[in-house]
Amino acid sequence: MEVADTARPVRVPRTERGRRTQRAILDAAAAEFGEKGFHDSSIVSITIRAGVALGSFYTYFESKEALFKALVQDMSGRVRDQVAPVLTAHQGGAVEAEGAALEAFLRFAREHKEIYRIIDEAEFVAPEDWRAHYLNTVARILERLQAARSRGELAVEPSEVHAWAIMGMNVFLGLRFGVMDGTTDLGEVAATANALLKDGLG
Repeated sequence: MEVADTARPVRVPRTERGRRTQRAILDAAAAEFGEKGFHDSSIVSITIRAGVALGSFYTYFESKEALFKALVQDMSGRVRDQVAPVLTAHQGGAVEAEGAALEAFLRFAREHKEIYRIIDEAEFVAPEDWRAHYLNTVARILERLQAARSRGELAVEPSEVHAWAIMGMNVFLGLRFGVMDGTTDLGEVAATANALLKDGLG
């Protein structure tokens, strides 16, 4: 079961123009927080980067803290949305699908390196959203593993430990080959990691 959001700091835009403005602020915040961190970033610098008026910021966000919380939720959702179509389109078994999901995440991490700094800071700036990010990710992995077990694809009964282990592997592979290294073939990284899952779960 996924963890419900404990707060709704985002005011939902009513128009397409409003949605574009809000998206611009979130994207600018991701770049700003990713470069400078939460404490050294300012609302003014974010709005300048976004190319929007200061008043527009307060149309959608109550404070810098509210924006940060919204950004953590947004980036968590973007990771989910990056991986979901890959899983839906995958034609192989469940273990192979986890490898495809890992590769999709690695590509996201390489394109959005700022996610690591933002999620790390969220532990202290937005702890409830930080916790929800990880618990919801684990819940999705465990649900996939349990479904695979029910289809007879796994030799072991999956538990929360399995799901956390897979997520932990993915997070650190993303750090190494998404953030630190921009040249290694991500398909090979995912295939190597997936071989561990095949041996352990298949």
